[in-house]
Amino acid sequence: MTTINSNTDTLASLGLATQKKPASAGAMGQADFLRLMTEQLKNQDPLKPLEGSQFLGQLAQFSTVQGIENMQKAMGAVANVMESDQTLRAAALVGHDALVEASTLTLQPGAGVRGELVAPSAGPMQVDIVDASGQVVQRMTVECPGAGNVPFAWDGRTSDGRIAPGGNYTVRATAGSGEQAEALAVRVAARVDSVSIEASGLVLNLNGLGSHPLSAVRRIG
Repeated sequence: MTTINSNTDTLASLGLATQKKPASAGAMGQADFLRLMTEQLKNQDPLKPLEGSQFLGQLAQFSTVQGIENMQKAMGAVANVMESDQTLRAAALVGHDALVEASTLTLQPGAGVRGELVAPSAGPMQVDIVDASGQVVQRMTVECPGAGNVPFAWDGRTSDGRIAPGGNYTVRATAGSGEQAEALAVRVAARVDSVSIEASGLVLNLNGLGSHPLSAVRRIG
C-alpha cells in the first residue's frame, strides 16, 4: 500500500522525480496537471483518501493561474493591435502642420514662422525673433483680446525689410514691460516630415523643429 503525501511523492511513485523538462518546455501545462491529479487519485491511500475540497482547491488554483496567463496573452494582443492602429493614424499626419510648444527652430532664408502665444490676460504682447548671435531681427506687438491662445506670424523679414538669412532662430514672447515683464509660452507650427516608432512611443519629425513625441502635439493643421 502506497501513501501519496505530496506532488513530489507522486512524481517519485511514477518514476518522474529524476526527470527534468527541457528549458524550453516552460511551466506545467493543463494536460500534465490533469495526468498528475489522475495518478494521485489512483495511488492514494484508501484509508486516507484525498478530500474532495482539496482536489477542487488544487484544480481551482491551476485554473486561476492559467486564466491569468491567457488574459495576459489577450491583453498583449490588444496592445499590439492598438499600437499598429496608432502608427497608421500617425502616418496620415505626414505633410500636415503640427503645433508644438517650442521656441527654437531652424529656418531657410526668408522662411517665416507662425504659431500662437498663451496669453495670461488681455493687452499687448511683445514677440521678438532672435537670431543665433542673440540679435533681435524683428519685434512685433500682438494684441490679445483676453486670456488664452493668440495666433502670431512672422514673414521672414528683418526690421529693416530685408530677407532674414537661414539659420537658427528663437521666438521670445513677453507680456508687460520692465520688471513686470512676464515670459509667455510659445507654440510653433511646423510640417510633419515623417513619423518614427521609438521605444518610448511614436515620434513626429518636424521640419525645422526636430523630433517631438506625439503627446507634445497641441493641434494639427
